[in-house]
Amino acid sequence: MTDPQGPIFDWQAAIDRNREALLRIVAVLFVRAGLDEGGADQVTRRAWRIILRVLRPAESAARRLIVIAARSIDVGPLKPLPPKEPTALEQLQAAGLVITHTGLNLGLARMWQPQPDIDAQPAEPRAPAFALTDPPRRFDPKGWDGWRPFPSDGFDLADDHEEVSAEHLCARLKALKRALEDIDGHARRLARLQARRAMDLFAPASKAQLKGATNKRATQQMLARPRRPLRHGWPPGHRTLSTHRVDSVLRECHGLALQALRADTS
Repeated sequence: MTDPQGPIFDWQAAIDRNREALLRIVAVLFVRAGLDEGGADQVTRRAWRIILRVLRPAESAARRLIVIAARSIDVGPLKPLPPKEPTALEQLQAAGLVITHTGLNLGLARMWQPQPDIDAQPAEPRAPAFALTDPPRRFDPKGWDGWRPFPSDGFDLADDHEEVSAEHLCARLKALKRALEDIDGHARRLARLQARRAMDLFAPASKAQLKGATNKRATQQMLARPRRPLRHGWPPGHRTLSTHRVDSVLRECHGLALQALRADTS
């Protein structure tokens, strides 16, 4: 790979080259998911696994292209966001007028469903936004020391021909395609996010929201700052042994993104 620290390295050419490669890969995934004909409600489990095996590294590679494109964007002075207004339910919870219980078994009460309004027009589903940060690593501390119980009589393998929902998979594919078609727009989003993170200009949670949080995890999510765009270590979807074209694209994009971050902080 060409040394990006050299004075004649063309960052835009590297972005365009890898972007075109990713768009070709996404076009193939669109056909597999049936999105060329409007999208499939369900796909076989085998097709779901094949798509996800390529989709995860493709998302990581696109995210690194956005990081490279955002390296030289100046968003100017930013104003702190006002505190988020608590919802009516959170205000009632903070005042002690409403108590929310979780994990209750309501029995037959769960069987009642409100009758849908036939005359009401269904709302247009909101287009999902492309995630600008890598998902956090997930660990299983119980499995390390043998604390995780496993069935003694084994378990049945999933059927590869079973139909599974493809709604979430199709939404991720659409978000990835939009991100690749508008790298500069997503780079500006990331530049604003990083600027706010550096200046600590994020809107704090209100007292009503914190008091209305139902558990410790919800409170931590309200107080947590946004993650960095790239997590430490290998990117999501990385494979040491390349089995698909997307593996080499991700490897190059990851190296370029790291070099761009070093050049930006030096």
